[in-house]
Amino acid sequence: MGMGSIWHWLVLGLIAILLLGGGRFSNMMGDVAKGIKQFKKGMSEDDADDKPATRIEGKAAPEPTVQREAETAREEKL
Repeated sequence: MGMGSIWHWLVLGLIAILLLGGGRFSNMMGDVAKGIKQFKKGMSEDDADDKPATRIEGKAAPEPTVQREAETAREEKL
């Protein structure tokens, strides 16, 4: 059987509730839930910081105004 049985966990939970009292147990569970929410909020804030920077749009490179020697030689042959 071992400790993996559902009945063992139910009995253990009942004993814990009886020893700690219902109100105290629910307060502990509320604190755990708040901790989980804070953890998720912190993780989502980290994800927001990891976004890549936006691309800056610039002007297209202008066409060269000076012709190269090879281009001028080719044009002379034509």
